[in-house]
Amino acid sequence: MANVPLMPKATAVWLVDNTSLTFEQVATFCFLHPLEIKAIADGESAQGIKGMDPISTGQLTRDEIQKAQDDPNHKLKMAEPKVSVPTLKRKGPRYTPLSKRQDRPNAILWLVRSHPELKDAQIIRLIGTTKNTIQAIRERTHWNSNNLVPMDPVTLGLCTQIALDAEVQKAEKWAPKKPESEEDTGLQPAEETQNYGATSAADEPQGKVSAEDVFANFTDGESSDGEDNAGDGSAEDTNQN
Repeated sequence: MANVPLMPKATAVWLVDNTSLTFEQVATFCFLHPLEIKAIADGESAQGIKGMDPISTGQLTRDEIQKAQDDPNHKLKMAEPKVSVPTLKRKGPRYTPLSKRQDRPNAILWLVRSHPELKDAQIIRLIGTTKNTIQAIRERTHWNSNNLVPMDPVTLGLCTQIALDAEVQKAEKWAPKKPESEEDTGLQPAEETQNYGATSAADEPQGKVSAEDVFANFTDGESSDGEDNAGDGSAEDTNQN
């Protein structure tokens, strides 16, 4: 089916209207039934379809059409395309070297713990494992689960950091949004937690403070000490008498 012309029915309409090719030749080239080509010629089919010139589109040459008209047994051959279109390679399962396959369970365990939002299909694309293996590691039923150690697949060389970040971003987009009450607001500003620069009303000085007020406590203390000493002296005199 790689040699099917573009718009086969429109090409058949043009060949019927502009050439003397047989129904079998047109049907073979356009991959249609000869009876359908006969219906086109009788006006019973493809009435609203405009014919498409296969010569202008590079699918046929005039020499090829002339050969087919001269020989009813000649089959039309598609002209070689002037531009070769590369065929897309079908993506198969990711290949993992034999030397790194033993590290895949450790990488799966790391992904399951560090990025629980990743789906099984994403882990399979990153590492190239199977869904049964991922499920066994999640449920701790893997045959070697007691010896598994979480290891970053990027450091193991099983995937690139760019591919891992891309899959994580996709998973975050698919994940349901948290309600506003459960959203993490993050760290609060230092001004709110430590009250830097805030002073209470009791700490603020009321009015101007003079030097006499500052040293009043010292003078009061000295006078009280002197009175105590004088009292002690008078007591001693009375005792002596």
